[in-house]
Amino acid sequence: MKYVIIGGDAAGMSAAMEIVRNEDNPEITVLEAGHIYSYGQCGLPYVISGEIEKSSDVIARSVEEFRSKYGIDARTGHEVREVNSEKKIVRGRILHSLEDFEVSYDKLLIATGAAPIWPDWEGISLKGIYPLKTIPDTERILTALQKDVKRVAIIGGGYIGLELAESFRELDKEVRIFQRGPQLANIFDFEMAELILREAERKNVRVHLEEEVLKFSGEDAVEKVHTSKGEYEADLVIVAIGVSPSTQFITNAEKLKNRALLVNERMETTVQDIYAAGDCASHYHMLKEQPDYVPLGTTANKQGRIAGLSMIGFNNEFKGILGTSIIKFFDLTLGKTGLSEKEATKLGISYETNTRIGHDVAGYYPGKEELHTKLIWEKETQCLLGAQIMGGAGVDKRIDVLTVALTQKMCLGELLDLDLSYAPPYNGVWDPIQQIAKRNWKLVKREHDHEPY
Repeated sequence: MKYVIIGGDAAGMSAAMEIVRNEDNPEITVLEAGHIYSYGQCGLPYVISGEIEKSSDVIARSVEEFRSKYGIDARTGHEVREVNSEKKIVRGRILHSLEDFEVSYDKLLIATGAAPIWPDWEGISLKGIYPLKTIPDTERILTALQKDVKRVAIIGGGYIGLELAESFRELDKEVRIFQRGPQLANIFDFEMAELILREAERKNVRVHLEEEVLKFSGEDAVEKVHTSKGEYEADLVIVAIGVSPSTQFITNAEKLKNRALLVNERMETTVQDIYAAGDCASHYHMLKEQPDYVPLGTTANKQGRIAGLSMIGFNNEFKGILGTSIIKFFDLTLGKTGLSEKEATKLGISYETNTRIGHDVAGYYPGKEELHTKLIWEKETQCLLGAQIMGGAGVDKRIDVLTVALTQKMCLGELLDLDLSYAPPYNGVWDPIQQIAKRNWKLVKREHDHEPY
């Protein structure tokens, strides 16, 4: 059995390692267009800020380790351009020699991830304009920062844009964020996003909402960003407006509208013996009960594991996602799981919601920090639909508790029953999520309330 994997990062190498662990002397070939395997993309903003010393620190395993220790034919600089599913052949180009290559397979995994969206704006090819997706991107930005960079413009107010805004402020740069829509971090509801805006302004990040980028100008390198409302000087520009699945080389598999490959619970595409996982694949959403697209490193690793097991005949299934995510933005932690109000409305769900300001520790304990906690639940059943929490310490703990609650389809009354840990330095007797549940849970009387148990 010949296993071929396209893509040498999270999903691809998670799959490869499952095959190695569970099959004797497997024949695995990995085709990676870049030259670095298995690294943590989420750590790259912290390399730029200097919190992580160097980009090589985010590499989990080297190419040579995969080759010598695990016997994987781990190739670099191999760009795939075609998959012939009838003949079971992968074709492409070796980038350093410009020679063509051809590899046959019995089972194929597509784990090519996603590429930054790069609009055809006038002047976008000027020096000083970069995406941030790979280690080479990071190195280019670090090189640019060695010059006289004072003003940084970030196009896009999502997670990458926010993390980079913090990184550049840590380097004492002037930072502007340009967001086409009316709020930062679109995955949150508007009133929660207002907390992010206030934190940005508190840290002297200039935020331009409902302002569309039109072009860039400069002699050789970027000097100005031109928008629908004005023009602004910039020495460095980061474009972070989203990603697009890298699936252009396969045309006969069913895809979502954004080109992500549609997969089932075993990571099988609609083409026999071809699997997909990670940022190039669909992600089944447990609450929406339909394929979705939420590209996260956690999901890529989990899907890669299932894909590897499926390729060697195991029947493990990917249960799905809730869209759970968390990031640090200066002194604020932003956490979300499940549906937002916007998503619930789009799905036609009748819901209720409540937002409460609580604390990470007992209210009388010194050093307490605010937790802005929002819960969303289905109106009739009171079953949990989603949660958003922002604050200082303790956001991660509550988001993870609520993720488990959502996975188990718990309702408000069941949140009250959770035996959560309590001591004044860690919590109040009622956790903030239970305080919301207690205030909004509707008691249902027994039909014959006067009768004894």
